[in-house]
Amino acid sequence: RRMAAGSSAGGGLLSFLRLLGQLKRVPRTGWVYRNVAKPESVSDHMYRMAMMALVTEDKSLNKDRCIRLALVHDMAECIVGDIAPADNISKEEKHRREEAAMQQLTQLLSEDLRKEIYELWEEYENQCTAEAKFVKQLDRCEMILQAFEYEELENTPGRLQDFYDSAAGKFVHPEILQLVSLINTERNKKITATSHPHS
Repeated sequence: RRMAAGSSAGGGLLSFLRLLGQLKRVPRTGWVYRNVAKPESVSDHMYRMAMMALVTEDKSLNKDRCIRLALVHDMAECIVGDIAPADNISKEEKHRREEAAMQQLTQLLSEDLRKEIYELWEEYENQCTAEAKFVKQLDRCEMILQAFEYEELENTPGRLQDFYDSAAGKFVHPEILQLVSLINTERNKKITATSHPHS
C-alpha cells in the first residue's frame, strides 16, 4: 500500500476518516457468534466507553487521557476486524496485526498526531498506567452492560452468561465494582423472575 504522501495536503485526513468510518460497520464479534440480533458496532462500544470515562468521579485519574484511551483502544479493528477469543488467534499475533494497522492508520496523519494516537494505543496495550487499567475495566464493564441489555431486548435472561464469566474477578476500581454490582443485581432479578417457580 502506498504511504500517504498527501497527508500534508489533507488527503491523508480524508483517508484516515474513511478508514475510521469502517468501525461503524464492524460488528462486535462476540455478539455475532452468539447470534445476537442487530449486534452493535465497534464504534458503538467505544462511544459508550468514552462516555463512561467522561462521567468518572475519580479525581486521581487524568480524565481527559481516559477518554482519549477509550476512543483509540479498538481503532485498529477498522482494518483487522474484531478478533475474538473464539477465533483462536494468539495474543501475540493479534497484537502484531493491530500494531501494523495502527501504523498504517496513523501514517495518514501529521507527525504530531501520529505520535499522539500511536502512543495512546501503546499505553492501552501495555496496561502500565492507572488510566490504561481503568479503561480496560471500562471495556469489560461496557461489555457486560451490553450483554444485559441484549438479554432484556431478546427476553432471554441469563443467555449471555459466558460474557459475565469471562469478566468475573477482573474488576478492581471501586466505581466500576459498584456499577457491575448494580448490573448484576438488576440482571439476577430478571433471571429469578423468569426461572421456573418450583425449581
